[in-house]
Amino acid sequence: MELAFIPSPSRGVLYLGPIPLRGYAFCIIIGVFVAVWLGNKRWIARGGRAGTVADIAVWAVPFGLVGGRLYHVITDYELYFSEGRDWVDAFKIWEGGLGIWGAIALGALGAWIGCRRRGIPLPAYADAVAPGIAFAQAIGRWGNWFNQELYGKPTDLPWALEITSSSDGRVPGTYHPTFLYESLWCIGVAFLVIWADRRFRLGHGRAFALYVAAYCTGRAWIEYMRVDDAHHILGLRLNVWTAIFVFLLAVTYLVVSAKKRPGREEIVEPGADASGGAADGAEPDDAANKADRAEAAGKDDEAADKVGSDATAEAEADAAGDEARSGKKT
Repeated sequence: MELAFIPSPSRGVLYLGPIPLRGYAFCIIIGVFVAVWLGNKRWIARGGRAGTVADIAVWAVPFGLVGGRLYHVITDYELYFSEGRDWVDAFKIWEGGLGIWGAIALGALGAWIGCRRRGIPLPAYADAVAPGIAFAQAIGRWGNWFNQELYGKPTDLPWALEITSSSDGRVPGTYHPTFLYESLWCIGVAFLVIWADRRFRLGHGRAFALYVAAYCTGRAWIEYMRVDDAHHILGLRLNVWTAIFVFLLAVTYLVVSAKKRPGREEIVEPGADASGGAADGAEPDDAANKADRAEAAGKDDEAADKVGSDATAEAEADAAGDEARSGKKT
């Protein structure tokens, strides 16, 4: 007899008249907004302009959604292209199915395009948005709760997840809430990156690499707990191998980058200081006024020097004239 458990929603979509509100899509949208909001604050703190993160996100988010869906469809192709399946379902992204590996890969490509158009180094941008991406993942994982998917092995723990649906091969019962485990892990990763970035002043993409390495560490053991169908290689799920491989890449980048390019970028967005995007938080008008006052002060000093020089020359000329007249008298 279960004393407590996490109930699953009876359905993953609500209707406002004819308009469907899907829990999965809602969680993804909220996560994107959180990532952009936090990324913008961190970007300004690094010396960038307000609004730059959102402008680049216009490129990164669509690419990320396409990449995430492609990874899911390719690695779980039998769900859409096997006998009795409808391939059109591969385009129904609102029903769930986004692979974080593909989302990050193509999302990075979209971010690179946006950064290139603005003349911004991609590693600096990635460092700014890294914690926000982790928070977005934490929020997005609750979309799996709405869809009653991606749960773990059966358990009778007090925080077990109750599955009530029997569609698509589900067996009603209580299981490990792996969506919750990953959500909490991502929150921890976000705070780890924020702390490490402040403590060690990570730059040149190392904050992002830390996020990737930390996420992969948690994803590997959480993935191992899941019981949904997946491709296996040498007894391990495909995503476990992917997590191991990406973790090694991230750690290698951390080590090599720290040796080749220590410290943090001094300038992350060309012209940001002149427009008030400096890390000290000065407003654009304040920065411009300060520049004008400094320029005016410089001109005043120059004029004063010139007047003083002229006065000195005049005094010397008068003294010379007096000396000459005095010599004639004697």
